[in-house]
Amino acid sequence: MSSMHLNHVKITDPFWLHYMDLIRTEMIPYQWSVLNDKADIIIEKERDADYIPSDKSHAIENFKIAAGLKKGHHYGMVFQDSDVYKWLEAVAYSLQQVPDENLQKIADSVIDLLAQAQEADGYLNSYFTIEDPKRRFKRLYQSHELYCAGHYIEAGVAYYSATKSQKALEIACKLADCIRAAFGDGKGQIQGYDGHEEIEIALLRLYEVTGNKDYLELSKFFLYERGKNPDFFKDQVKADPNKKPLIEGMDQFKASYYQIHKPVLEQDTAEGHAVRVTYLCTAMANLAYLNQDEKMLEVCHRLWDNIVHKRMYITGAIGSTVIGEAFTADYDLPNDTMYGETCASVGMIFFAANMLKNERKAEYADVMERELYNITLSGMALDGKHFFYVNPLEAVPEHSKKDPGKSHVKLARPAWFGCACCPPNLARLLTSLDRYIYTIHDQSIYTNLYLTNQSNLEIDGKKIRIEQMTNYPWEGKIQFSIHTNQAVRFSFALRIPNWSKTYSIFINGERHTGKIVNGYVSLDRQWNDGDTIVLELDMKIHLWTANPHVRSDLNKVAVQRGPIVYCAEGKDNGSDLQLIHFTEQTKFQYQFEANQFNGVGIITANAEKMKIGSQWEQTLYREAVKQEFSPITLTLIPYYCWANRGENEMLIWFHKK
Repeated sequence: MSSMHLNHVKITDPFWLHYMDLIRTEMIPYQWSVLNDKADIIIEKERDADYIPSDKSHAIENFKIAAGLKKGHHYGMVFQDSDVYKWLEAVAYSLQQVPDENLQKIADSVIDLLAQAQEADGYLNSYFTIEDPKRRFKRLYQSHELYCAGHYIEAGVAYYSATKSQKALEIACKLADCIRAAFGDGKGQIQGYDGHEEIEIALLRLYEVTGNKDYLELSKFFLYERGKNPDFFKDQVKADPNKKPLIEGMDQFKASYYQIHKPVLEQDTAEGHAVRVTYLCTAMANLAYLNQDEKMLEVCHRLWDNIVHKRMYITGAIGSTVIGEAFTADYDLPNDTMYGETCASVGMIFFAANMLKNERKAEYADVMERELYNITLSGMALDGKHFFYVNPLEAVPEHSKKDPGKSHVKLARPAWFGCACCPPNLARLLTSLDRYIYTIHDQSIYTNLYLTNQSNLEIDGKKIRIEQMTNYPWEGKIQFSIHTNQAVRFSFALRIPNWSKTYSIFINGERHTGKIVNGYVSLDRQWNDGDTIVLELDMKIHLWTANPHVRSDLNKVAVQRGPIVYCAEGKDNGSDLQLIHFTEQTKFQYQFEANQFNGVGIITANAEKMKIGSQWEQTLYREAVKQEFSPITLTLIPYYCWANRGENEMLIWFHKK
């Protein structure tokens, strides 16, 4: 049987190189200073009810204390270790893109520190080593022990892949072996799982690198065991002689918050904490692929359909409520009280990528693209040093400051958080973007994302280089050049995004009339050196509407061009954005502005704004009369650019007359 392998992808795209360089030169050093308590910042207390305030990270110091290099107590959240691990994973991907001897030395020193902090049996967790060694694995719904372990294993695998550091991989294997000894359905083992999914993802990645099937089987155990006993966490609390909670407030959540209300094979709706759901689905989709597990894939289909078709915002955001950062009900998608955590959008990209391994369906890549260009980028300021945890679709400064139900909606990105999962999660995603561009199935390469890059393939020993060149997402023309020493046959599948109403394909200058199958047009032929493919997508501005069951968006429209969702800010359009209406006569104009927001496409439109006359000054309600409107020129910017120019209003959904 013939084989195709993707050996290396080098991103050269100006749009994404800007972000990758920003992460490498600003974000990674900045986060390193935060982790070492050397950054001059105020750490944001994100939610009053759930998390204690913090004035530092202390994450590196925690490991030094755990390693016996210093004396002291653990500081910060019980899952503080994971901030270091995600930083390390981002460093690994960055080093693969741009080797940096000094950065690698710093990362190597972190690996050395972790090896010192790791206990003899492989256990690694600074909080329990320092403060509570007797409570190992005894309060799993709060402890995040396996969650943190999973993040180290992912980082260790990534760092080994980038640098061939055996020590990084050995720490991961020892940690996984420790967990394997403690968990299972054997005598004396814990027949349970962590409160926050992550270890399941990591064990499968470790299996793919080592080939050790024990890790695959342990991941499978955690996934299939989940939900079999919905009282598992309660039983652990009853058995724990130490009644002190590890995280205040978590005992208020129902079993569905942790996705344990049913066995996973019986779950058909996305319930509970949105990040947990996406991490669960990511692991299930990869297990389905690696183990040819059709039952698990069937669950992935159900949860994917429920999220994407009934519980996801137009920006790709998920999580409709601040309470538990959770899903609520079908079509319950409020725009101003929503949560839309950055980590949840990262998780959706992971989920989509693993579904693409299983099936050649462009809908997964469409969602991945929507997440990437909208909600994910919104999570980071243009300076790379400030971050959003919450990503609303509507914001009014006074409401956020005075309404406790909207206090989680920030008008400016904080520098850091006491619960700092989002910034390093963003860093590890964007530095590994090369992993998501293509998917290979048999003798076919599927393009999922359009961005300038050079990729090296090998098909039956024949080496091929594919160059992709584009000014996407601002322009819809994508060109591919094939370079090979000898003719080779394979199928090259082009994704036609669901927002592109028309498209054209040219091979060596001649139009190709291909058929779309599951969102891709496959070009199956013998390719020669110098062959070119040009794909032209429809970049017209389109108005989108929501399902009528979404009460918050009824009779409203949102503006999208290409993969970018647009919004209005008070900075450009004044206050009371809710009074703006589009009409049948509204026309939209697009222009690329090189000097704004590092270069973006700006949309202007002739719209109308409802007049508020003097008759409303001392009146809250009055008899309904015909409203009067004034013409305005509306300026729209990409959603991901909002909140980079000070506090002001923001709106995505507009009334349409």
